[in-house]
Amino acid sequence: MKEVKLNISGMHCEGCSTRLQKVLNNQDGVEDAKVSLEDKEAVVKYDESQTNVNALKEAVEDAGFEAEEK
Repeated sequence: MKEVKLNISGMHCEGCSTRLQKVLNNQDGVEDAKVSLEDKEAVVKYDESQTNVNALKEAVEDAGFEAEEK
């Protein structure tokens, strides 16, 4: 398992972070994703044989937010 931290922009409330956390946790290969509104970041543990950072960033953007690897 690999872990990546992503800076997230565009979250305005707890509902935003909760929705994004669900989106990330539903991605193939993601073991665990935690999204913090306060820290404006997502910490994602994933199986690199099933997904990659670019796919995770794309999922964030598809959900209406911006992501940048820390």
